[in-house]
Amino acid sequence: MTRYLLRRLAQAAFVVAGVVVLTFVVMRLVPGDPAVTYAGPRASAAELARTRAELGLDDTLPVQLWDYLTSLVQGDWGISLHTRQDVLGDISTAFPASLELVGTGVIIAVLVGIPLGVLAARFRGRPADGSIRITSMAGVSVPVFLLALFAQNVFATKLGWLPVAGEYDPELDGTSPLHLYTNITAVDALITGNWPVLGSTLAHLVLPAAAISAYPTGVVAQMTRAALIEESTQNHARLERALGFTRWQVLTRFSLRPALSPVLALLALVFAFSLVNAFLVEAIFNWPGLGRYAADSIRSSDAPAIAGVTIAIAFTYVVVNLLVDLAQAAIDPRVRIR
Repeated sequence: MTRYLLRRLAQAAFVVAGVVVLTFVVMRLVPGDPAVTYAGPRASAAELARTRAELGLDDTLPVQLWDYLTSLVQGDWGISLHTRQDVLGDISTAFPASLELVGTGVIIAVLVGIPLGVLAARFRGRPADGSIRITSMAGVSVPVFLLALFAQNVFATKLGWLPVAGEYDPELDGTSPLHLYTNITAVDALITGNWPVLGSTLAHLVLPAAAISAYPTGVVAQMTRAALIEESTQNHARLERALGFTRWQVLTRFSLRPALSPVLALLALVFAFSLVNAFLVEAIFNWPGLGRYAADSIRSSDAPAIAGVTIAIAFTYVVVNLLVDLAQAAIDPRVRIR
């Protein structure tokens, strides 16, 4: 297991380094002068020259790349051209809200998708299987922004069951101020015992998280069904049936664990896809996450901030993929020898 972990860490480091270099190259290929964006269109030639020197734009590309890599390692991700703040600080403030939203959506997908996949495999070819497959295909096919708009219009605007937008009721900032530790509102409210903010956050989280969970729920359900059907054709399943175990017992006690390996492998990709989809959902529900920061950065051609968002998403994907690989290795030891 240790050797497998070291090999996966080396691969993860290589992927992150590749993303950083590619991001740097794309930043230099994008039209426009960062010095003009930072100093302003009315800046004088002397001010532009001073800004270019401060940003290191006068150095050669290899020197700029080396400085960029060393700065990233040291925690200096540059200065945002539109907020004039440290990019890493901006991302550290905005990213936890996105992780809260996407993490909740993926948890819903796992808790709902796996049981649906098991039921579909158990009743393969029957109406229950057909209903689950049609529902999961709809969840995969319908655009996430359309689901978000529908949920907001029906359950928030017309029925009034849930809040329309925001992370929690802003009036609580005066009556029940929240002390931030992780910048994940639900977690901070829970660890500090701020129950009004926790209740409001959970209520505001329902609709956007449900919209985000639609795609991964459908994917997880279909993958679980396919993996269980594949496992049911293996020799061990035939032996278990011959020993008198029911089909349900074979599925849940013997086939589900090995079938979860491909499902876990898929979760890393689903998480990354959901993280990008969250940008649209955040805009619809006015959720204060990374999507808003990324949109503002793109509108202002803020290259350092855009690069920072790209690297943060890539790093998150690599970490999630590494955790999934370790979970796979724990469930199925055969994974360690790949």
